[in-house]
Amino acid sequence: MTTYDPASILEGLTAGQVIPYLGPAVLGLDGSTAVPSAPDTLVELITAKVTVPHKIRKNLTAAGQYIENFKHRKTLVGLLNEAFAAPPEPTALHRFLATLPLPLIVDVWYDASMAAALAGRSDFGQVQGVSRSEHFNQWVHYFHADGSAAEETEAAGWKTLLYKPLGSIAPASNFILSDSDYVEVLTEIDIQTPIPERVKEIRTGRNFLFLGCRFRNQLERTYARQIMKRSSDLHWAVLTEEPTRNELRFLAEQNIRRIDVPLGEFAQQLLGGELALQAA
Repeated sequence: MTTYDPASILEGLTAGQVIPYLGPAVLGLDGSTAVPSAPDTLVELITAKVTVPHKIRKNLTAAGQYIENFKHRKTLVGLLNEAFAAPPEPTALHRFLATLPLPLIVDVWYDASMAAALAGRSDFGQVQGVSRSEHFNQWVHYFHADGSAAEETEAAGWKTLLYKPLGSIAPASNFILSDSDYVEVLTEIDIQTPIPERVKEIRTGRNFLFLGCRFRNQLERTYARQIMKRSSDLHWAVLTEEPTRNELRFLAEQNIRRIDVPLGEFAQQLLGGELALQAA
């Protein structure tokens, strides 16, 4: 188990030095959730409504591509809209992060919980990855706090930028999910073209804290690696389950220190430390 100091991580968060990188498992921190909180759950939902070949029924990106090819892109988007239709329910961790002066929050799932937690503020905005099959020659779209469209130049004035690289149901149903969606991004991500300029500016010299994420497949590792590029040389990831060989190699390569405690326990340590700071 990696030795870590929750107080120093909390200090980094409150100073805006540590960037939270949220994965789907964060959704289950306060109990059950009305929207899918894992790729496996999401692919089960969409393949229960549209028949796909058995060999790809558990592969989210391949199943998405099959539906896109044989049932049209609109069918895939409709299924995703259904899957994430329930009103967002921010967890205590989402609400806690929304109180901090964080210049950047990365959220790699399709729900709108983090944006809902930030909704009481007018000084944040979103940038979301978009499918180039729907938005020709575009990589991202920007949105104000109220969900209205924004210009890229406005992002520099936001105190907090919520970066949703895979898109989000809100405010405009943007989803990067199918094989072809990822092919478009992966052909350019090594030279950083799909990464927003403002994200590149903010990440420089900062640390990342991975919460509710895994790095089991190449897509998960590639996105994390490219979003982290040119940041600090030290990061943390809360990973209770035993990492795979590829995950261990990735953690070592990126100097990500594994925090081997349950995510809920770690979140409570952060929230408890914040309460102690407020009482001091």
